[in-house]
Amino acid sequence: MSKSNSVVAVYSTHTEADQAVKELQRGGVDLHKLSIVGKGYHTDEHAVGYYNAGDRMKYWGKVGAFWGGFWGLLFGSAFFMIPGLGPILAAGPIVASIVGAIEGAVEVGALGALGAGLFSIGVPKDSIVKYEAALRTDQFLLIVSGTAAEVAKAKDIIETTHPAQFSLHSGEVAAAAKA
Repeated sequence: MSKSNSVVAVYSTHTEADQAVKELQRGGVDLHKLSIVGKGYHTDEHAVGYYNAGDRMKYWGKVGAFWGGFWGLLFGSAFFMIPGLGPILAAGPIVASIVGAIEGAVEVGALGALGAGLFSIGVPKDSIVKYEAALRTDQFLLIVSGTAAEVAKAKDIIETTHPAQFSLHSGEVAAAAKA
């Protein structure tokens, strides 16, 4: 898989992100190349928790079915406390990129662990700032990485789901954007 190609979409709600994942799955996109990042800790006085259930992590709380579904579909899941962003939940290949940044104490310029993880899959530094801002406002990132053809296919499907914003990234250059 070429890590220099990715499409990143921002969704305002977990319901919108979930629908986009379903559309990508229906469209034949390889879910091993899909990642999702968000907060998901708002509780409205409900208990929130994360625990290991053998081969995958479990979540309970208001959006437990949402995160539990992703952790069953996508390869890799994690809960991170990231300075400046707070508690972040992630599923998919982005987890390995974030863990690699944390374990290697990697910082790319002023980027932290999440930013370094996004940078490693071809997201330019200026775009990382807007994605971190989206997470701070409780939005969700949906990321598909892969070859140019795989990412183009995913972009075409993502466009039909009407994300708040999306960008196609090829190497260091943002090739297309929608605000």
